[in-house]
Amino acid sequence: MSRSLPTARLTSAAALAALVLPLAACVDNGAAGADATGPGAITVDSTADACDVATAEAPSGTVTFTVTNSGDDVTEFYLLADDRLRVVSEVENIGPGITRDLVVQVPAGDYYTACKPGMVGDGITAAFTVTDSGADVGPSGPVAQQLATAQADYVAYVKDQVGSLVTGTQEFADAYAAGDDATARSRYAAVRVHWERVEPVAESFGDLDPLLDAREADLAEGDEWSGWHYIEKDLWQPAPDANGGETYTPLTPEQRQEAADTLVELTGELEARVTADDFTFEAFQISNGAKELLDEVATGKVTGEEEIWSHTDLWDFRANVDGAEVALGVLRGVAEQQDPELVTELDDRFADLDALLAQHGSVDAGFASYTDLTPAQVAELAAAVDAVSEPLSRLTATITDAA
Repeated sequence: MSRSLPTARLTSAAALAALVLPLAACVDNGAAGADATGPGAITVDSTADACDVATAEAPSGTVTFTVTNSGDDVTEFYLLADDRLRVVSEVENIGPGITRDLVVQVPAGDYYTACKPGMVGDGITAAFTVTDSGADVGPSGPVAQQLATAQADYVAYVKDQVGSLVTGTQEFADAYAAGDDATARSRYAAVRVHWERVEPVAESFGDLDPLLDAREADLAEGDEWSGWHYIEKDLWQPAPDANGGETYTPLTPEQRQEAADTLVELTGELEARVTADDFTFEAFQISNGAKELLDEVATGKVTGEEEIWSHTDLWDFRANVDGAEVALGVLRGVAEQQDPELVTELDDRFADLDALLAQHGSVDAGFASYTDLTPAQVAELAAAVDAVSEPLSRLTATITDAA
């Protein structure tokens, strides 16, 4: 599910991961007040019309943003690169009255902070400067080579998944543009598995992700809609009561072709970015990305809000869990050295979640429709996700301590 900044239209055409910009390594601790008294702690107060950051400057190294939502709607907080497009790090789904921490490791440079009340629109941004503290930023010590290997494995997996996404997207788009709805529907969820496995990577491209994965509910007034869910709605056309009381108007053949071409173009742009020579990310972002994937499940997939017309949410659910498990896999060696009990706990809880998901299908055989789940089954899945999410939130700190 995409809620990233901004939504301007583009003009150019084996591991899951959070994209590590050469800028930073990031950690979403997810707990209120963590490190809030440390030397790098910066308080942020988000309301409906303000994003009050305690300071506009910090020294390079580890910086903690302690974000409190004093408004009446859910909010998000971002640290953006100097182009205000690339997302260095973010913390999502901060409910009213809730405080969450975002920890980043940043080198000197120009950045922007942004709050996004309601999780729609361009957000409330302000310039933020990181001065040179003279300290090294990034992994060091005896585990540096292990982490470098983990990062290389992760990059290889991202490239593999995006390659499969490109091929599948072309086949899906061809069927859709040709009016072969049965074939397009049959391929929709299976192709999106490759997208969902690399969702944190795509979300880090702040200009690209919204164009590919924005839901209709994520759009602000005046936003142009494109991508997977735009086509999803046309393939599974809603009745008026599910469309704001209005009769849905199907896309014309010309509009279908344009939507299909745009999807292919944007997916090709994603491939170009992850295969670029300077595409890299650090171990901290891999573990942070794993937690983001479980958060995506908890806030969208398990609630049925992601695939609101096709009801293929369990495919996305499975893919997000796959991504989190791969992240743990590439970091296992370092994590086991630091906290073997944590790794054992994660293995056990992932196994429980895998077994529960298997009751509803598989990627190869297909999954049950979300609408076929009973409230009790949804609650059971949600509890299993929460059981994994809590220890997974400690993985980044474990890796950070090792580095």
